[in-house]
Amino acid sequence: MQKLIRSALLSGLLMLAIPSTAAFGQWHSRLNVNESDHENNEDTRYYSIYITKTDTVEQVPVRDYLIGAVAAEMPADYAHEALCAQVIASHTYAERLHQLHMTQPDDSLPDADFSDDSSRYQAYYTDTDMRLLWGTHYEENRKKITDAVDAVGDLVLYYDNAPIVAAFHAVSPGETESAENAWGTSLPYLVSVESEADCAAPQFETVCSFSPETLSASLVAAEPSLTFPQDPALWLGACSYSDAGTVLRMEIAGSDLTGAVIRQALALRSAAFSAAYDAEQRQFVFTVHGYGHSVGMSQYGAHRMALAGASFEEILLHYYPGTELRKQ
Repeated sequence: MQKLIRSALLSGLLMLAIPSTAAFGQWHSRLNVNESDHENNEDTRYYSIYITKTDTVEQVPVRDYLIGAVAAEMPADYAHEALCAQVIASHTYAERLHQLHMTQPDDSLPDADFSDDSSRYQAYYTDTDMRLLWGTHYEENRKKITDAVDAVGDLVLYYDNAPIVAAFHAVSPGETESAENAWGTSLPYLVSVESEADCAAPQFETVCSFSPETLSASLVAAEPSLTFPQDPALWLGACSYSDAGTVLRMEIAGSDLTGAVIRQALALRSAAFSAAYDAEQRQFVFTVHGYGHSVGMSQYGAHRMALAGASFEEILLHYYPGTELRKQ
């Protein structure tokens, strides 16, 4: 079961996990906000991280890891309480994998808790990465994220005495998706909740067009058994949606495909889409809402909640109902 949940989370994150500033990933008592106090109190907790660029495993202090993870996963100009919520989500994500590694080591990473490979794990930026990303805004942005880490970096979200699968995504289609619909695994704290503010996010709606040749080639690469009729107007069939607006299944060329498979094959921003064939233009047009797998915390939704006065606790308990915050 734990391996299935780990697989579900990893598939979702990249999805995000992609860095949310580009996509996936999933986390809170307060530390002293005064940075100098941290310099005088050595952080002895580390995560073992496989660094892909150098092909090495590094022992990264938890505080440094959280700064790098939040920098990679959430825009630094988001509201402070949203950044705090992201710190806890990222900490919970990392702590869960750290604990899993102790009992069920990943054979592909025998000496590491996880990797910085954002296609499989939560993204992570080194200080050099942050300097390249932010340029002249480096000091300002790093301070914003460091302040959030120093405020809540000793907190983790728990459910039933274990760190939760702290899934998160960039923008929902207006309502978050359940883990059961997205990944086939029901989790009591990853259920659909309202996130209507996401509908005002930049690029909430995107439109992608594909020629019949491109569409068929992309889908056959994902599902080799597909056979397309000669007339493209016959390719699209019935489609079922979840209450959150994501595609559960769509009939294409006589076969039932999941929304997740179609999204991945066509590189769509989310599985919340509608599709139609324009015979005159000879194009398939996909209208897509949101960005990411839609499970767990919407980062843009968290930002909007924070701007409206919500605390990080209120944000987290909205997106992860029934969970509790514990000191780690």
